[in-house]
Amino acid sequence: MRLAFMGSPDFAVPALRALHGAGHAIAAVYCQPPKPAHRGQRETRCAVHVAAEALGLPVRTPARLRRDEAEHAAFAALDLDAAVVAAYGLILPKPMLDAPRRGCLNIHASLLPRWRGAAPIQAAILAGDDRTGVTIMRMDEGLDTGPMLLAEAVPIGPETTASTLHDTLAALGARLILRALAENPPAVPQPDEGVTYAPKLTREDGRIDWSRDAAAIDRQVRALNPWPGTHTRHGEEVLKVLGAAPLPERTEAPPGSVLEAGRVACGGGTVLRLTRLQRAGRAPQEIGAFLRGYPLAPGDRLG
Repeated sequence: MRLAFMGSPDFAVPALRALHGAGHAIAAVYCQPPKPAHRGQRETRCAVHVAAEALGLPVRTPARLRRDEAEHAAFAALDLDAAVVAAYGLILPKPMLDAPRRGCLNIHASLLPRWRGAAPIQAAILAGDDRTGVTIMRMDEGLDTGPMLLAEAVPIGPETTASTLHDTLAALGARLILRALAENPPAVPQPDEGVTYAPKLTREDGRIDWSRDAAAIDRQVRALNPWPGTHTRHGEEVLKVLGAAPLPERTEAPPGSVLEAGRVACGGGTVLRLTRLQRAGRAPQEIGAFLRGYPLAPGDRLG
């Protein structure tokens, strides 16, 4: 088929490579423009941009689409069978949604209608869901409201992080979009029941509130790994919490109180064991090595 691919981050790269490898004609790849990043604020291309150039595909990086009639016309002129969209980052206006013969097909990292929005992978872990998945849907003008073509679930285990789930769902999305294009399954409207939203994350979402119970904080640590990450304060120092595990024991110590061996009192008398920490400007460390070099003593308070 003659396709456009529209995506920006790492999540979209497996699908782009799969479509190219399957022999589809990719007329253009759309992604976010290069942005300043890293030391020196060098202009840096997104992951899809890098992958597309490595495959020898033409790349377009418009900064906006909604009212740009020239971009609408250029997209229509591609004469597409379909456009495949995966975490692109720009809203597609109706003229672009309507241009491909089979519409614009979105690879969404949840089992719709649960977790529409910007951060479905993290939201599923934060909520304690025992499964999530990928839905292929035909896009409309709403926020992830279009009819569904295919969906497949994967489990969320007690040690699943956003990083590992991201990679699993990216690979699943690549496989499902090939099926959707080959099989052209009927579109099924999303049900009205079970709709939830996953808003965009901010750095503030990573601050640990020790008044919450240990299981909820454990989910926060796993859900926000690697970004925005979770953190807490010990005096003037900010500590990144990279790993943790809830324990079955109980405590009467106030939430945020450091117990022995890297354990911390949480809300409801629950206890969380910190397993991996990082100080600003230092390398991550397992808890044993961290405590040998940093005075995180029983009775101290985190907050």
